[in-house]
Amino acid sequence: MTLRIVFMGTPEFSVPTLAEIMGAGHDVVAAYCQPPRPAGRGMAERKSPVHLFAQSAGISVLTPKSLKGQAEQQVFASHQADVAVIVAYGLLLPGPVLTSPRDGCLNLHPSALPRWRGAAPIQRAVMSGDEQTAVMIMRIDEGLDTGPICLAEAVAIGLNVTVGELQDVLALRGADLMVRALAALERGSLDCTAQPKSGITYAAKISKAESRIDFANPARDVHNLIRGISPFPGAWFEISQGGINERIKVLRSALADGAGPPGKVLDDSLTVACGDDAVRLVELQRAGKKPMRTEEFLRGFSLVRGTRL
Repeated sequence: MTLRIVFMGTPEFSVPTLAEIMGAGHDVVAAYCQPPRPAGRGMAERKSPVHLFAQSAGISVLTPKSLKGQAEQQVFASHQADVAVIVAYGLLLPGPVLTSPRDGCLNLHPSALPRWRGAAPIQRAVMSGDEQTAVMIMRIDEGLDTGPICLAEAVAIGLNVTVGELQDVLALRGADLMVRALAALERGSLDCTAQPKSGITYAAKISKAESRIDFANPARDVHNLIRGISPFPGAWFEISQGGINERIKVLRSALADGAGPPGKVLDDSLTVACGDDAVRLVELQRAGKKPMRTEEFLRGFSLVRGTRL
């Protein structure tokens, strides 16, 4: 049999799960997304990736600013869903929404819960230097990522992997895991277990202040920051040339040997001294320019040995 599903998600990360659910033959009766937001130079309203995908697939799309109102909750109930599937939707679901689908609400969460509950679990795992994370299917309750775990799959985090690369892996693994969870739900064999009470951490949103690179920090922390917010929003340093300050994003780095005052460029390959050891800046981006490998970047921007960043 097929399930009547309400899908709730917004960013590109959510799209593979929606596609896999449709590919498995389930009936997606509605898709909920965050409303279109102003974006780009003209600040025109832009629909989210899930909105565009669902629309192209002929799925009814709803974009309420909140689900707390009785009218919105009645609309949600009118879908008569067997289950709601949530993947990075961006709104907390009130009690009447959680209890509306016959089989409740299943959420795809990209961390090894209870580690990294909250808004930025992938970024925080990389920024903290975690060597492993996970994708998990959990039943949603009224807490913040506190519901019982139904299925889980561990995922290794490579030393140099960026959050963008890891996000792509987790999106595909999570999509497959959700389809497996729905199959178990159909069979009546989806068993869920309460989360451990120890090891709880919270993944707060990334603040603008965190994006600036402080080379006085240990090299491993600098490296983890760079890869933990690449490609967006991107870690950055500021350099002055010709009396003009310019902000340079660093999208990729590598740990390196070297010592010197923090922020000092040690060689012609953009190895930079940190609080201990050094990092080599591998991929950079100037404002309004495309990302460039170090060699290409240095052909158009002078950062000679001895420069302090």
